[in-house]
Amino acid sequence: MPACISLRRELCSLAFYRAVFAEFLATLIFEFFGLGSALRWPAALPTVLQISLAFGLVIGTMVQAVGHVSGAHINPAVSFAFLLGSHISIWRCIFYIIAQLLGALAGAGILYGVVPPAIRGNLAINTLSNNTSPGLGFVVEMILTFQLLLCIFASTDSRRTDNVGSPAISIGLSVTLGHLVGIYFTGCSMNPARSFAPAVITGIFRNNWIFWIGPLTGGALAALVYNYILYPNIQSPREKLTIFLGTYAPSDDWNEEPEQHPHKRRSLECPDRVNKPFSM
Repeated sequence: MPACISLRRELCSLAFYRAVFAEFLATLIFEFFGLGSALRWPAALPTVLQISLAFGLVIGTMVQAVGHVSGAHINPAVSFAFLLGSHISIWRCIFYIIAQLLGALAGAGILYGVVPPAIRGNLAINTLSNNTSPGLGFVVEMILTFQLLLCIFASTDSRRTDNVGSPAISIGLSVTLGHLVGIYFTGCSMNPARSFAPAVITGIFRNNWIFWIGPLTGGALAALVYNYILYPNIQSPREKLTIFLGTYAPSDDWNEEPEQHPHKRRSLECPDRVNKPFSM
């Protein structure tokens, strides 16, 4: 199949734009519930456990809800890591990240509008605390996101033949785990969209770079470690390039029934590639 036709089939397909909208909607819901759990209501101030569970639960819920539509990345660091791991194209990565940022802005904006001014405060913006320096904050965010992406890659890798369990539960618990520790240092971002939206609405961008560079670096390291060291995908440089450009055209044998090919990625993949070896 010519490369131009393969690329056009992705960018001009209804499934592609359904996936992009799913990323927008899922990130909107994630931001609304996640930030909402961290607001300081006088009747009951939020605890670390409450916030951690809320973020983990909403992520698990969204993975279950839209994982079969878009892959439920809900996080620019996840999309970037999947790009580096040769699982999606640069075009899908760009569209997803734009949708995630817009969805986060919409979710945070709705929350800002419905919460009383005395309660909304700084809208649970990520900040450094407990004498955490910017350098240490970067390292913490990198580690938190690294463990999250390792969990995502492992729990959605259908090459595995052992009992994987539910990716939605595994990923939700990984997010909860990160918050249980990360809140004490940075408020725990692990997601540039989560930090970007309240910063835009409140106009507070102090140290916001940490919540971009840290998660993106952690995601990139996890993509390299999992896909090239722990459990490598056997792909030629040409295949990786065509996947990156969005021109990858799978061979005909991948059009057979999915049960004949057990070693394919599941959730966190693109729906129009669900029965093919690599998404675009």
